[in-house]
Amino acid sequence: MDRGRPSSRDPPSSALELAIVVGGGITVAALPARGAVILGRGDDCEIRLEHSTVSRRHAILHLGPELRIQDLGSHNGTFVRVAPAPSESGSTHPLRKLSSEIIEIFVGERVNLGAVPIAVRRAAGARYDPAAPEPLIVLAPAMQALHEQATRAAQNPISVLLLGEAGVGKAAIARAIHARSPRAHRPFIELDCAAPEAVLLESGLFGHDQSARAGPDRPGLLERADGGTIFLDEVGALPLPLQLRLLRLLEDRRLPRLGGGGATRQLDLRFLAATHRDLAAEATRGTFRPDLYFRLNGISLTVPPLRERTAEIVPLAEHLLVAATLSLDRPQPLRFSPDALDGLERHAWPGNLRELRAAIERAAILAEGNVVLPADLPARVTGTATGSVRRLRPGSTTRTVPTASLPAAAAERRRILEALDRCEGNQTRAAKLLGISLRTLVARLAEYDAARSRKRP
Repeated sequence: MDRGRPSSRDPPSSALELAIVVGGGITVAALPARGAVILGRGDDCEIRLEHSTVSRRHAILHLGPELRIQDLGSHNGTFVRVAPAPSESGSTHPLRKLSSEIIEIFVGERVNLGAVPIAVRRAAGARYDPAAPEPLIVLAPAMQALHEQATRAAQNPISVLLLGEAGVGKAAIARAIHARSPRAHRPFIELDCAAPEAVLLESGLFGHDQSARAGPDRPGLLERADGGTIFLDEVGALPLPLQLRLLRLLEDRRLPRLGGGGATRQLDLRFLAATHRDLAAEATRGTFRPDLYFRLNGISLTVPPLRERTAEIVPLAEHLLVAATLSLDRPQPLRFSPDALDGLERHAWPGNLRELRAAIERAAILAEGNVVLPADLPARVTGTATGSVRRLRPGSTTRTVPTASLPAAAAERRRILEALDRCEGNQTRAAKLLGISLRTLVARLAEYDAARSRKRP
């Protein structure tokens, strides 16, 4: 059925996944190249959606030469958006409820199962890799100082321990250290030490000996990283037996050969490690080996949280929005409204870059036009109540976007004017004082009819 949309046949030749908007974030489920996937709350569903508005067997997603969604007579309905006419420029469009029917959809199209928005998007390794690291945007003074330290540390083989809250981008710093080191042309291998099964973690790190079984030996990450850099993410989660094996490797740089009857091989490795834990305290308590801690902590670098890097929030968000737009095959680029940018900059981001990525990917799915509005962001980001998430009904062509109360707006206007007074009308300095971007400040000045010259005469 042609609904004025790009054909789902173009392609899905690359791997796809299902993005599900859950509360303030999203969850992702891999999709097969072909076949039918049942969506619902029931135990027999291939993809389970635990939400009260989703039926036990709600819908079927058909994959193959084309994408199709089929409602299974769900209690709360399956909804798709009605395509706009070519002359329409509005940002919202009514929803159409499917009634036990099957309809073609396309990559990136938002579908509602009850009150749960979902969208099929490009998976890792396709046009956009949702698991790719955030870019290195270095604007905050604390980050500039960190990168200077990281550049100096990169030039020698000393072990580096990266500290900081979860999600601050420690892996990106590790990649930068490797890229600026003499080993840049050699492998960079990452290992998640928080893997749920210690046996799998050990075989992944040290390799697996198949001498007593059928099949060849399987080298581990350490052997594959020979000559390069091994990055141990969340190293504080390593079980104590593995800590001992890693310590011995750090001391003599020798690894037992798989199936070699006790023979070893010399390894040339640079070790980088990261953790959000207080390893010094854990070493004192005995939950982390003190000798391993000192071996890994040749030099320690602390990555500041995102709330201390306000100047970087908007550039990071804009990069992530471009990437999310590509993953959803949206025909036109998305941009943030001034109010959305303001909400992004004001939020404390306790989940750091991981929380920011989830919020932006969620907004890209929910945005109906080409502009991301505050209502597309999680309520915790915009500081609004649950009513900030718009509710669209079949046939609805309007949306509700919460506005700040008059007292709050008056207080913010006064705060902006006071900052301008303190900075003698210099908007750039005032924006830094307020902890917002110059663009947001200018938008607020226009909104509150409080424009002032950059400098007083």
